[in-house]
Amino acid sequence: MRIIATILTLFTTSLSFGQRSIQFADSLRQVCKIPEISYAVVDPKSILEIAALGLHSVDLPDQATLNDRFHIGSNTKAMTAFMIAKYVEKGRLKWTTRFFDLFPEWKEKSKPEYSEITLQELLSHRAGIWPFQGEGDPTIPDFKGTNPEKRKQFGQFVLTLDPVNPDEPNAFIYSNAGYTLATLMLEKVSGKSWEQLVEKVFNEDLKLNVKLSWPENQKQKDTWGHQSENGKLIPVPSTVDYHLDYTEPAGDINIKLQDFAKFIQLNLQGLSGHNNYLNAKTYQFIHKGFEKYSLGWYNIVENEQELSVHSGTGAFTYFTIVHIDRLKNRAYIIFTNSFNQDTQNGVRLLMRRLKQNYE
Repeated sequence: MRIIATILTLFTTSLSFGQRSIQFADSLRQVCKIPEISYAVVDPKSILEIAALGLHSVDLPDQATLNDRFHIGSNTKAMTAFMIAKYVEKGRLKWTTRFFDLFPEWKEKSKPEYSEITLQELLSHRAGIWPFQGEGDPTIPDFKGTNPEKRKQFGQFVLTLDPVNPDEPNAFIYSNAGYTLATLMLEKVSGKSWEQLVEKVFNEDLKLNVKLSWPENQKQKDTWGHQSENGKLIPVPSTVDYHLDYTEPAGDINIKLQDFAKFIQLNLQGLSGHNNYLNAKTYQFIHKGFEKYSLGWYNIVENEQELSVHSGTGAFTYFTIVHIDRLKNRAYIIFTNSFNQDTQNGVRLLMRRLKQNYE
């Protein structure tokens, strides 16, 4: 930590923001032993800064580029909520649509406490759904069939579990499984699978070149996520059998930084009152409809700040984070291909420096 403190005192010359940020970020990357850091600062119309630094893997000489793809983990939630919002605008769903209005045949075998849960409660983690975050979860049966069929079986299973009460003062229980249930509602009214909708909305309509699961790093040069074992980073090939236990809509997208920045710019435009793929009033509800956690975004209002924030870990092999400053109408995005305490410290310091540059 002494070395990091030293870095914080550097780069006070007359270099431009961009040059200073690059030097600062690369120094942090090396001190914190992060293989690759990519970051961007954007406003509704422009990319103010963007850079890719480091290596695809600790075991390879491949240099970082802006064409690299990163698994964004739980930042996927904002994209799933975005797709659902389009069907709300089309009138196919309402935020207040109850789950069992669409699946009445499931109600008899489900816990009665879930009888009135709504779409907006599922997306804001207020339906009491078991978290399914990878530790201490109930044993999941070995479901069979296509991805949509397995999600349905998983959804039926989840609704037989006792609800979880929120811890005060949060008023919500962060639940990956809740996003599966919300996605089942979307699949029911659209007649399309989540995977098909990702392709339609983000690739065909918005041209964002989104892909599913980990970036392909065997057939082509791209990022490797890194697990931390006994203080050492271990690169993870894309051929590892990785699945999210039927909660893919909560966290299984990979994307290039530049394309994710375009998605964030759509949100910035909407928050500043401009319609685009969604209506401005929809963005307002997505980001600010619920305190503390809204729809796919933490909603932070404190110390004269209004922020929409989220992070993702990519099964603890990547770490990505985005902060949208709703008052200054600016966003800060950082992607890395490792996850441990050092990575989090480095990202926290880089985020602070990027924000200081634009005060």
